[in-house]
Amino acid sequence: MDNEQLKSNLTSGKHWLRLVFMLLFAAVLQLASLVMWVIVAVQFLFSLITGEDNQHLRRFGHSLSTYIYDVLKFLCYSSEEKPFPFADWPVSNPEPVDAPEAAAPAVLSDNNAPEKATE
Repeated sequence: MDNEQLKSNLTSGKHWLRLVFMLLFAAVLQLASLVMWVIVAVQFLFSLITGEDNQHLRRFGHSLSTYIYDVLKFLCYSSEEKPFPFADWPVSNPEPVDAPEAAAPAVLSDNNAPEKATE
């Protein structure tokens, strides 16, 4: 890399603007992680007391974990798309815990098509 390209990179406004967004999203990530731990604790207590999890907390936890993933992708340069509030909040549609598909893991047959595992 030559000096002109380095100087161009250092004076480029887009790199410094991205740094500002990265610092902002790093702070949001810390807050979102804290909220996730609160959800984990409340969900555990809820299931301990009632015997089952709270569907609303499950959906919110799923969408929050997707949001955290989106923030991490942006911070690691895996995505140029800025997460919420610059994009829509992730839609949550988690699978039920007792879904039949979740009970048996999929295995690959000879033709590489997923099949249900037999017990």
